[in-house]
Amino acid sequence: MRPGSGISLNFVAEQRIRQLEQKLRAKEERIIMLKTENALLYLKLAESQQRSGNISPEQSDYFNFCRKQNFYQSAKSMVIQLYRAIQRLKQDMKNLRLSALQFSRDIQHQGKNFFYQVLSAVQRLQLHNETIEIFQTKTMELEQSLYEVSERYQKEKQKRKILHNSLVELRGNIRVHCRIRPLLPFDSAPGESVLEYRQRNISEKVVRAADDETVIVKCSRPGHALINKMFQYERVYSAADSQVAVFTDVSPLLTSLLDGYNVCIMAYGQTGSGKTYTMLGPQTEDNFAFPVEEESDLGIIPRATEEVFRLLSEKPLGSHLVEVSVVEVYNNEVFDLLAKDNFGRSSGVKRGIITNKEGKSDVPLLTYEPVEDAEQFLELVNKGLQLRVKHPTLVHAHSSRSHLVVTLTLTTVLSEEDYGISCSGDPSSQRQSKEHFLTSSHSVRDDTSSFPSRASSPASFVSESMGKLKQMRTKLQLVDLAGSECAGMSGATSSVLRETSFINRSLSALADVLGAISEQRPHVPYRNSKLTHLLQDSIGGDAKLLLMLCVSPSQKYITESLQTLGFGSRARQVQRGQAKKRNPLALSKSK
Repeated sequence: MRPGSGISLNFVAEQRIRQLEQKLRAKEERIIMLKTENALLYLKLAESQQRSGNISPEQSDYFNFCRKQNFYQSAKSMVIQLYRAIQRLKQDMKNLRLSALQFSRDIQHQGKNFFYQVLSAVQRLQLHNETIEIFQTKTMELEQSLYEVSERYQKEKQKRKILHNSLVELRGNIRVHCRIRPLLPFDSAPGESVLEYRQRNISEKVVRAADDETVIVKCSRPGHALINKMFQYERVYSAADSQVAVFTDVSPLLTSLLDGYNVCIMAYGQTGSGKTYTMLGPQTEDNFAFPVEEESDLGIIPRATEEVFRLLSEKPLGSHLVEVSVVEVYNNEVFDLLAKDNFGRSSGVKRGIITNKEGKSDVPLLTYEPVEDAEQFLELVNKGLQLRVKHPTLVHAHSSRSHLVVTLTLTTVLSEEDYGISCSGDPSSQRQSKEHFLTSSHSVRDDTSSFPSRASSPASFVSESMGKLKQMRTKLQLVDLAGSECAGMSGATSSVLRETSFINRSLSALADVLGAISEQRPHVPYRNSKLTHLLQDSIGGDAKLLLMLCVSPSQKYITESLQTLGFGSRARQVQRGQAKKRNPLALSKSK
């Protein structure tokens, strides 16, 4: 309200009084007119009666006299009534004027009060606005400071991660990642719907990711206080993290593969914890088929294959050879899943494991199929998966009963420009030597006399006609371990129980090997299990090894989850020495 609002209200009141006075005068004039009309009508009535002749002249005179007397009397009475009415109206007008004046004074007084109240509110609002501006300035300064601190934190965190990974690589430690799967239908109790279980089990999620490097497990026992156990790894994935997020942290190892390092990625965990989903993708009744319906569901194996061939597409054409082998360890026996019978059909053939002259584990006569792109690679892997042993249990309807090892072997031809070798000869001869390497490598697949330790692998062949060209062989091992399980919980009987026994024994042997390496014992029991013997080069050798732990968040499997997390913590402490880059010169000399 602006100053002077009280004057405006007084003006309105005066205008209202004038309007009421005008209405009063109009009503007074109307009353006089009606009275006059009434008298005239009365006279006309008398005249009409006289004309009709109903009265005598004497009566008429008398009637006229009386009529005049009555008229005068009625007129006088009417005037008196009008005068009294006018007096009353004047008094009413006076009262109304006084009321209007009082109303105007009240309006002015209230207007002044409202004006001062509004003025005070405006002043307070101005103070509040100034305070808000100060707070906004401070908030912006704090936000800017928080942003700068967060940015520095992320940079320092990234530096720390790089330095930590460098330290891990220098010390030869095993990289350990952990993935916590979401709740699944088979986590529910018998007769309980999935929705009911999810609602009930929110408080029973005992395993969760505190951040991207820490796992917290709520451990509670009857009569004891709640204890939170913490486990730290290089990377922790929550149930909300996708397959893409998991592979993002895995993909740098594939660059190391092309740089001359052996790489092994291994999934470890109990049955039904998501190992096979992480490594391959969604499971179907017919094992697996690539590609899956949703590309976002693809696991590490198909994604790694596509990434390797993408990186190879940037290399010179004809400078590399890619081979694939698929092996499963079932009941402590090694089976070649790409071997063919006499009719050309794939059939799992039992193979043996030996230690060659270099002290490396090897599988003689193992089938190595050359491939030219990711599609061929995955097609062969899928054929091998069709032969993988699976049996349903109470824990998992498609439980893998064997350890799966998919190996991608990359043989790269290096010229003097690639490795700084001093040699003579024109480029055309070197190109012909490369072509001769790639064509002749297929012709020696069954030649076991020259290369008894890897007779079926073209990567082991070095052509005498290559001259100054050298080769470098690296391998990527992708391992989907069978899940550890409790026989009582899985309901295993008969042959399935025997499979469970072999699985648990092989995983126990794996833990023993890691324990021996971490304690630097003189003897490491690799040969206690075919699994550890097969993976000897990756576990205790010079390969870059990433262990992917898979755990369930449910209270139902807390014992198995704690065992898996403890295994990962022990594996993280293993120091094997710095990973070594493959040396093509040393390879050529040894051959």
